[in-house]
Amino acid sequence: MVHERGERVLRSVRARWAGALVVVLAVGGILVVVSRPGEWTPPAAAETAIEVTRSTCGAGWTAPRPGPQTLQVHNSGAASTEVELIDPATGTVFGEIDGLGPGTTRALPVNLGDGGYAFRCVPDGSSAFVGPTVRVTGGAARPGPAVVPVTDADLLGPVRAYHGYVRDGLGRLVADVTALKSAVHSGDRAGSEAAWLTAHLTYERLGAAYNAFGDSDKAINGVATGLPGGAADPGFTGFHRLEKGLWHGEPMPALTAVADRLAEDVTALRDGFGEAQIAQNDLGLRAHEIMENTLQFELTGRADFGSGTSLATAAANVDGTKAVLDVLRPLLVTRFPGLSTVDSWLDRTKRTLESARRQDGSWTPLPRLDPALRQRVNGEVGQLTELLAPVAAIAEPRRIR
Repeated sequence: MVHERGERVLRSVRARWAGALVVVLAVGGILVVVSRPGEWTPPAAAETAIEVTRSTCGAGWTAPRPGPQTLQVHNSGAASTEVELIDPATGTVFGEIDGLGPGTTRALPVNLGDGGYAFRCVPDGSSAFVGPTVRVTGGAARPGPAVVPVTDADLLGPVRAYHGYVRDGLGRLVADVTALKSAVHSGDRAGSEAAWLTAHLTYERLGAAYNAFGDSDKAINGVATGLPGGAADPGFTGFHRLEKGLWHGEPMPALTAVADRLAEDVTALRDGFGEAQIAQNDLGLRAHEIMENTLQFELTGRADFGSGTSLATAAANVDGTKAVLDVLRPLLVTRFPGLSTVDSWLDRTKRTLESARRQDGSWTPLPRLDPALRQRVNGEVGQLTELLAPVAAIAEPRRIR
C-alpha cells in the first residue's frame, strides 16, 4: 500500500510516461511519443509550426514526410489543448502532446510510415475533433499497429471488477483484524505478531485502491514520517503503530487500544467502501506505482517498524499488481506486446521473494538477507517496475469525442 506518498509518486510516474510509451510501442512496431508539459521547444528556423486552435487542428501540415522527425506544434488559441497524432481511419495514436498551453509551441518526435495521419485536438471545455487527413508516402510500410486509445467507457468494466475485488478483500481484512484484536487482548504476543502479518498482507494486496480510501489509508497504514512526535506521536496509528509496539516489547495491555482503533478503522472503511469511487486513471497508474513504491520503501526498510517482514510485504505487492493487471487484461492484450513478459517477471519475482521465507514460515529481515539474494531481489523488482511503466500510458483514458 502507498504510505502517504501517492501524489509525489504520481508526478514521478507521469514524468516517465513518455519514455515508457516509446519503449512499448517500438516493440509493437510503431514509435509513439508523448510530449509532456515542461518540454517546450521553439520551432526550428526552417520549420513551420503546425497550428492548433479551438476550431482548427493541424493547420499548416501540408508536406508530411516519412521517417523519424520532430514536429513543432503551436497553440494559437485561447484554451489549453491536448493534441494527438492519429490514424483517422482507426483512431490509433502515434504521438501526443498533453496540455499544450495558449501561445505555446512544443516538440512532438514521431516516426512515420506510409499511410494517413491527422491531428485530433481536445481543447479544455470542448469536445474532441479531428483535423484534415494528410498522407505520407515514399517511406516504409507501417510494420505493426499503434495503440488504440482507451476511453472512459472502456474502463468501466475493469473499474467495476476491481471494486469488487477490493470489497471482498476488505471483508477478509475485517476478519483478519478482528482475529488480531483478539490475540492482542489475550496477551499472546507471538500469536498477535502472526495475526498482524496476516492482516497487514491482506491490506497490502489492495494497493490500487488507496486513493479511494481517503484518510482511512493514513489511519490504517500510515507511517510516522512527518508527524511532530515521530513514532511517539499520538497521531501515529494503525498497522505500523501496532507493529512497533509488538516487536519492541511494549506491554500487551498498552496495545489493546491501538488494536481496537485499528479494528474500528478497517470496519468503517469496509462499511463505507460501497459508495467509494476508484478513479479510472488509477488502475493503469497503480499497476506501475505499487512496485515502484516497493523499491522505494519496502526494499529499503523505510516502512519496517520492527517486524522484519518487508519481503513479505513486497510479495503481497506483487499479488496486488497481478490483481490490477487481471482486470485490465482485456484492454492490454491487444495493446501491450510486452504483457506476457510482464506476466513472466511477476511470477519470477514472486518466486525470488518467497525464497527469503524460512522453513518455519517466518521471513528473513532485510539486514540478514544474503547479499547475493538481496541484489537479486532488488534487480528483479527494479526490472519488473520498468516493464510495468508502459501500462500507465496505455491505460490512460483519452477523450476521442
